[in-house]
Amino acid sequence: QVQLVESGGGLVEPGGSLSLSCAASGLPPDSYYIGWFRQAPGQEREGVAVIQHNDGKTYYSDSVAGRFTISRGNAGNTVYLHMKYLKPEDTAVYYCSFGAIRMGYVDDFGLEALPKALNYWGKGTLVTVSS
Repeated sequence: QVQLVESGGGLVEPGGSLSLSCAASGLPPDSYYIGWFRQAPGQEREGVAVIQHNDGKTYYSDSVAGRFTISRGNAGNTVYLHMKYLKPEDTAVYYCSFGAIRMGYVDDFGLEALPKALNYWGKGTLVTVSS
């Protein structure tokens, strides 16, 4: 059974930095994606950054590319999201998610298609960017 536990959310001023962690357990050795998604009030859940397990390829949404970095711990059981130059529009609940999906799915359908295909979600951690 896959379990995902997020931590690291909080209040940060615009222009600041924050890092999130996702402790993952029960991950299979097969093809999958793991990464971060967010949902702001009144908006749909959107992909932020994910890792394609087979080759470590990373994908970012246009809104965070160049500001956010996704990475994994050495053992592969922790996924990090390092966020910098934060903006008020980055305010959202951030979720860690996993899906046993074939390699190449995001190349074929885009990051925006991934949320509906994912199997497991953490409970989320709130990030608020405000002065």
